[in-house]
Amino acid sequence: MTTRQSRKKTDTVTPPTTATVEAPAKQDTAPKRSPKPLGHVSFVGTGPGDASLLTVRAAELIAEADVAIIEQPEQAALVPEGVEVVDGGVGEDGTALTHAARARLVVRHAKTGAHVVRLVSGDPFTYATAPEEAAACAKAGIAFEIVPGVSSVTGVPAYAGVPLTNKAHRQYRVVSVGDATITWADHAGTDTLVLLSAVARIGEAAAGLIEAGRSPETPVAMTRVGTTTEQTTVVSTLADIAVDAKAAAMTSPAITVVGEVVAMREALSWFETKPLYGWRVLVPRTKEQSAGLAARLRSYGAVSEEVPTISVEPPRNPQQMDKAVRGLVEGRYEWVAFTSANAVKAVREKFEEYGLDARAFSGLKIAAVGEKTAEAISTWGIRADLVPTGEQSARGLVEEWPPFDELLDPINRVFLPRADIATETLVAGLQDLGWEVDDVTAYRTVRAAPPPAPTREAIKTGKFDAVLFTSSSTVRNLVGIAGKPHASTIIACIGPATAQTAEEHGLRVDVLAEQPSADVLADALAEFGAARRLAFLEAGEPVLKPSQKKPSSRRKA
Repeated sequence: MTTRQSRKKTDTVTPPTTATVEAPAKQDTAPKRSPKPLGHVSFVGTGPGDASLLTVRAAELIAEADVAIIEQPEQAALVPEGVEVVDGGVGEDGTALTHAARARLVVRHAKTGAHVVRLVSGDPFTYATAPEEAAACAKAGIAFEIVPGVSSVTGVPAYAGVPLTNKAHRQYRVVSVGDATITWADHAGTDTLVLLSAVARIGEAAAGLIEAGRSPETPVAMTRVGTTTEQTTVVSTLADIAVDAKAAAMTSPAITVVGEVVAMREALSWFETKPLYGWRVLVPRTKEQSAGLAARLRSYGAVSEEVPTISVEPPRNPQQMDKAVRGLVEGRYEWVAFTSANAVKAVREKFEEYGLDARAFSGLKIAAVGEKTAEAISTWGIRADLVPTGEQSARGLVEEWPPFDELLDPINRVFLPRADIATETLVAGLQDLGWEVDDVTAYRTVRAAPPPAPTREAIKTGKFDAVLFTSSSTVRNLVGIAGKPHASTIIACIGPATAQTAEEHGLRVDVLAEQPSADVLADALAEFGAARRLAFLEAGEPVLKPSQKKPSSRRKA
């Protein structure tokens, strides 16, 4: 062992001699500050409106940003938490920023050393202000990069089912109308025209093209808010587009295509013909629970809105869970049966509390009530040994659960962590198979707080086109916290028990899933929407969403 010894200082001080010594010149000893490094700017194209059209590079940069400067309010939804969002569309006084003012805003934030992502609608270098802003960065010595995006010039017509070229028409021209003076005689040929900012001057533009020699019967398609689920397209001719656009209340932003290629829309319209196109669907679940369901609905053209109806809380008495987890570690169980993702989360949190990890499941068999629960288990690095191949429910799990065998099974006990309101189906079924079950309350479900007033009003007045009920509790809780859905709203239920609860609350069930699966329920609603749309078309009527038509009584399922 090394010991420290103090040593007495013995240095001697030599007195000064009589020699004259020049004092050194006074020096500035203050540390010099190095200039703060400049940040850099990424000009990122966000496409015409559909967030799924972002490029991979765009998504990476948005996730890495310190500051995001937006120009449209809806772009804020693209920015993750923790990133500062700056409005580059309007100033503090509420007036629209000029090109120069927006460039100064970008440069100012970059000079702080931040990574600035400037979100630009469409493509940064196509009919946008990014070139001027990038030039300001270059002048200030700030590094920048350009990430191209899908331009509305090509993206919106594609979503409208209108090709800009085909084998018969190989050229197209882009004309920015706005306040510009256009010589329409320059566009008298047969080339396809893409008109930008033409809504307010569409009558003048159409008249100018006809006067220049284009046929009054030339097809025209005007599409507003393209690539979003609010997209609307009016198909007309040069002679009638002004009247038809006004009748349809077309407003900016809109893209107008003039030319024979518009005739192909009848066969190529793929977006606006989706079975649930534009439907506003209420999902009484949390965003985390309904992420997959929301994506499924979006693939059918619908927009989902989540309203949590239950809140998950710890059990009032945690000792039961503590005892079960200790028993699991000590080898008391043969099986662990998970009936929900919430049960998986509850056990995982208890493990973390005890400093345990997935290794504690060594030697145990794991059962999951369905694929979603199995996915939750897999995030823990565990593969479920038993998942029902048929009905994904407690009954389906019991049907495939092996009976207890004294010769094969060294232990006859099952750990069943579940909600406080779960049914006894699984417990009774396992006991009938010879197993002993430790039925443990892992979490409690309580009714959530009511949704905001606008959402409650939308539910009661029929602003939602459909409601998807994924359990009986979602029916009871939604009616309890927000009121009964309007009679025009389509009611879709995940199974017979949920449908019975809906009917008990005075709701007429229109859609019933063949299997108790959220994805199957979304598919069933899409089939219903497709049949409904076909009925409108066969009757020669415009296709209306349920929220656009208020029947006096609900249709039969």
